[in-house]
This record gives sequence, C-alpha cells and structure tokens, in this order.
Amino acid sequence: MKEKIKNLDRGIVLMLLASLTFGVMGGFAKVLTQHLPALEVTFFRNVFGVALIGLAIWRTPLRQSGGKPLLLLFRGTMGFLALLAYFYIMGKIPLGEAITYNKTSPLFVAFFAWLFLKERLHWSALIALILGFAGIVLIAQPNGGVFDKYDILGIFSGIGAALAYTSIRELRKYYDTRAIVMSFMLVGTLGPLFLMGLGSMMTVSAEWDWIIAPFFMPQGWQWFFIVMVGLSATASQLLMTKAYELTKAGIVGTISYTNIVFGMIIGIMLGDPVPSYSTILGIILVILSGLIVALVKEKP
Repeated sequence: MKEKIKNLDRGIVLMLLASLTFGVMGGFAKVLTQHLPALEVTFFRNVFGVALIGLAIWRTPLRQSGGKPLLLLFRGTMGFLALLAYFYIMGKIPLGEAITYNKTSPLFVAFFAWLFLKERLHWSALIALILGFAGIVLIAQPNGGVFDKYDILGIFSGIGAALAYTSIRELRKYYDTRAIVMSFMLVGTLGPLFLMGLGSMMTVSAEWDWIIAPFFMPQGWQWFFIVMVGLSATASQLLMTKAYELTKAGIVGTISYTNIVFGMIIGIMLGDPVPSYSTILGIILVILSGLIVALVKEKP
C-alpha cells in the first residue's frame, strides 16, 4: 500500500514536471516562430528525435512483424502536420490558447476510435465532445460564425494528433514502438526539407505560408532556442512516459492539463494578453471535457 502511494506521488510530481517542461518548450517555440518559419522549427525539433530514436534502434534492433506501411506513413504524416500547425499558431495566438487547442485531441481520439476501430463510445464521451466544442467556440469567438485561419489550424492540431494517436492503437500490433515514433520523426524531418525547398523556389499566398516556407539560416541566440526546444520536448516526453508507468493513466491524464496553465503563465510573461473571461471559460470547458474522457476510460 505504501509503495502504491509512493508511486502515485512520484507519478503526479513527474507529470507536473512534464507539463511545466512542455510549457517551457512552448515558450521557446513561440519566440522562435516569430523569427523563423514554423516549418523550420518543426524540422529542427524532429531532427533531435531522429537522432535519439535512431541511436536506440542501433543499440537494440527492432522486433516487429510489420505489414502496415501505409498506416505507418499515415501516422507519421498526420503527426507531422498536427505538430506543424501547432508550432505555427504558437507564434500567432496566445500560448495558453494554442496548447488548449492541442489538448482537444483526447476528445477526437474517443470519436475516431469508435468510428474506425469500432471501440465502444460511452455516452459521457458525447457530452465531452459537446462541452469541448462549446469551449472551442468561446476561445475562438468566430466572427459571423466563421473561424479564422489560426483557429482552424488550432482545431486541426487537435484532430491531426488524434488521428495519429488512433492509428497507433492498430500499429502497435505490428510494429515496435520505436518504429512508430520514428515514422513521425522521419516524416517530420524529410517533409519540411521538401517543403522548404519548394518555399525557396516559389512564393505562396498567406493561406499556405504555414506549410510552405523558405529556409532561413538561424542566427546567434536562435541556435540556443532551437536546442532548448529539442531538449525540453525530449525531457517532457521522458517525464510523461515515466509518470504513466508509475500512476494510473486517468490520474496522469488529469494532471497533464496543468500544461495549459503553465503555458498561459509563460505566454503572459512573453507578452501575451491576459485572457478574457470568455476565453478562460472556454479553456475550462475544454479541460472539463478532457477530464471526463480520461476518467471514464479508467472505469472497467
């Protein structure tokens, strides 16, 4: 019993540290994306991952049956596009709002798992979806009922991440976890290289500048921020993984929503405006909807 309580406490502390580190990563990325294209920041972020996962695979070869290359490519592509959209909106809207959009992914995972994997959709998940969408509307405050570019990309960051996560549930039957992660990292490295090549040869409209942009050589302090984005993202991932090992997923998932609060505080320190009452209410609704999904999943 004492060991369980000890692990629970450690899991909560590690998840809080993971959330803080994730918010710090967002702060570094927010500053970077105001000087460099989000596509370039995404590229450097994934280069770190390719190096680390590649080293792990080199030390211990993959053990898998394989056989689902298109689904593996789909996972990598959706994960890359979701991360790219996420990094892009960080430089355009308050950090707390950007993180909130990204944290809608658990809602969409529940829906996509029902749609594609035929998993049971609990009635509470429908309520969570309604609450989550209401929260999105309060945050976006669409003009005339129309969402702007940044809100659409914010919503897509959650949907894209959800599609990537849902595909993992099927892929893990066939592939080593490291291969699944590497699919995302490789697409997130090679994709930007191709798209930055296009950006150097052509000029795109404002609607597409989030996905096609030229490469700009980082200068001075920007290299330090690039390294810190990679290190803080990696540290957050490791801390979160360890937290899930020690504590029930529902509890850890609940604590993970503190990264919205950390992101909001860091964003304000970087110059973001203090959120309005409607934005705060929207964020609370998104968090509440996520908690409903996380806690219901814990029930047998």
